[in-house]
Amino acid sequence: MTNKITCYLVGMILLIMAACEQPAATNELDSKVSNLLSEMTLEEKIGQMNLYNGFWSITGPPPAEGDAANKYQHLEEGSVGAMLNIHGVENVRKIQEIAVNNSRLGIPVLFGYDVIHGYKTLSPIPLAEAASWDMDAIEGSARIAAIEAAAAGINWTFAPMMDISRDARWGRVMEGGGEDPFLGSRIAAARVKGFQGNDLSATNTIIACAKHFAGYGFAEAGRDYNTVDIGTVTLYNEVLPPFKVAVDNGVRTVMNSFNILNGIPANGDRFLQRDILKQAWSFGGFVVSDWSSGREMINHGYARDLRHVAELAANAGSDMDMESYAYINHLKALVDSGQVDMSVIDDAVKRILKVKFELGLFDDPYKYCDPERERELVYHDAHQEAVLDMARKSIVLLKNENNLLPLQKGSQKIAVIGALADDNNSPLGSWRISSDDSTAVSVLKGLEPYKDQISYAKGADLITGPATFLQKVPINESDKSGFNEAIRLARRSDIVVMVLGEHGFQSGEGRSRTKLDLPGVQQELLEAVFEVNQNIVLVLMNGRPLAIPWAAEHIPAILETWHLGSQSGNAIAQVLFGDHNPGGKLPMSFPRSVGQVPISYNRYNTGRPDALDLVFWSTYTDESIEPLFPFGYGLSYTSFDYSDLSVEVTGENQVSVEVTVTNKGKVAGEEVTQLYIRDVVASVVRPIKELKGFQKYSLDPGQSRNVVFQLTEAELGFYDGAGNYHVEPGEFEIMVGTSSKEGLNGNFTL
Repeated sequence: MTNKITCYLVGMILLIMAACEQPAATNELDSKVSNLLSEMTLEEKIGQMNLYNGFWSITGPPPAEGDAANKYQHLEEGSVGAMLNIHGVENVRKIQEIAVNNSRLGIPVLFGYDVIHGYKTLSPIPLAEAASWDMDAIEGSARIAAIEAAAAGINWTFAPMMDISRDARWGRVMEGGGEDPFLGSRIAAARVKGFQGNDLSATNTIIACAKHFAGYGFAEAGRDYNTVDIGTVTLYNEVLPPFKVAVDNGVRTVMNSFNILNGIPANGDRFLQRDILKQAWSFGGFVVSDWSSGREMINHGYARDLRHVAELAANAGSDMDMESYAYINHLKALVDSGQVDMSVIDDAVKRILKVKFELGLFDDPYKYCDPERERELVYHDAHQEAVLDMARKSIVLLKNENNLLPLQKGSQKIAVIGALADDNNSPLGSWRISSDDSTAVSVLKGLEPYKDQISYAKGADLITGPATFLQKVPINESDKSGFNEAIRLARRSDIVVMVLGEHGFQSGEGRSRTKLDLPGVQQELLEAVFEVNQNIVLVLMNGRPLAIPWAAEHIPAILETWHLGSQSGNAIAQVLFGDHNPGGKLPMSFPRSVGQVPISYNRYNTGRPDALDLVFWSTYTDESIEPLFPFGYGLSYTSFDYSDLSVEVTGENQVSVEVTVTNKGKVAGEEVTQLYIRDVVASVVRPIKELKGFQKYSLDPGQSRNVVFQLTEAELGFYDGAGNYHVEPGEFEIMVGTSSKEGLNGNFTL
């Protein structure tokens, strides 16, 4: 089996290397697009701008009446440019045959799906992957998702989400890269490369979609779909950088957002879609709306009706309408009346057709419809090995007093407590709509190979009924009937492993929370067990940062394991017993209290920044302003020493930074060396520190490494409120270390 996996991975690498040799789009492609456009009627053009959800049982008879029948007719007429939520080669082929064989021009359809952290084989949720700080692994994770999705007929994913967010109340933080634009930008590039590869015409690549453009992660009060009101300095320096990097790395689609920004819904925002994305950044792909976000402009009070929606969105640069029915029903009349210029339609359709040509769909509309490839690649053994590696790298060690971890093999009585420990569904996480339920390895299952004296007690249910993607999760708020059994087991055990946290469907779209503590009765269970046995390892499963001040003070060892996907239990068990040394670092700050949220390391100083023993300073009267666990934080089973920091200005806007890092412990481990700068005085106030470089590497015991960073204009500058980039002379502070709070300090002057 190992040889088969190795051969498969080598084959993947060779395919990617071959793809690197493929030429970019040429004038010949543009000519093909223009020639096809010239043959199209206005109605056919508008049809390409129309995206429908799946609307009938494809293996059954076509719909005879109602809205589904109208959609079916549009498909036959060539008035559907793309569909979503159709997957599996049999289903995709049936739809594609209708579009290609029945419509006048036979233009193939795109098939989109929310492949967020895997198709069938699931990697950790994106926020967990961000904790790995390993761009090669993240790119490889997206590559596996693309391989499986493409094998199942899909050629377009609505991912990656690259919304920067500092608010853990917002459920969709699980879908992004965290709070920092520099790390988020690196992750954006890795995911786009993983999904798209270097040749979209290959059968193992799919179109990526950068979402949500823009500002969605700054929704007020962390409430999904809520208003966003930020300044343009924040827009240019915090929100837009990951999108710009995605565009620079060739992302073919961008999805606009649900929120308003500066009083304008993103779907109708010309400034975002035309001025920035298409003009300033020269984006060559197409823009798609989010689900019914066009129609929602009516609710926002920006559009009168669907006709007005179509006018505003098309003119603003939204090329494809998802499930609003605005374009298909009203664009022709708007063009006929002169309210939407024909050039707007032509530009949108050219963009859509070009992507279809790049995919090779005109050469072979059924290239993604190979049943044998679907059978071979979905749930491939090599994919399981890869997502296990990704899961191990995503785990963050938050606390380890007295070296309680790793657990000693074969010599301890270990109690495992918590409903999540015996759960093989919740660890799959949110946004896994194509995967099969209950296919994760549970923690208990992962512990089986270690053959220790392991006993289990649930303690309390986390949920009181079925949890589904489309419904609120029913949390157990009162039933403590299992406490006594858990307490008895803990009392007679040497070590207690408590697996607590959120259900996988408690985070994700529409899953905003006003509390960030352990849901239900779990905190009470934790404290009750602590009363009889203080040797507790707390294994956290969650899709967002949690506020756990009691646990941070009392529990000696804490592992942040997020929702790790298909191989969750194996990864957690291997870290618990030291077969893998955790090296993850937090991509988001963990607050002490929900009252601190939104919180981030890269905050601005106020005019009264220092906490003095007086009232009138920028502090809280009942809590520290510092996070419980800061951005970039993560421990190891070994320790790393930093020494010999050197900072040298080597040229105009060129700075070299060097530091020596030594593994002082007894085991090999991975470290992420992080570089932060502060522009002390600038024409636009800069944060107290900003991540501008990081390197991940492994060191054996006693081994040292000279880590070198080169800072250039790209790292030393900033955007003003008008979007102009500046690198200004003056003093800079620098910190290099193991987190955003701990490191060696230096300075330089430009």
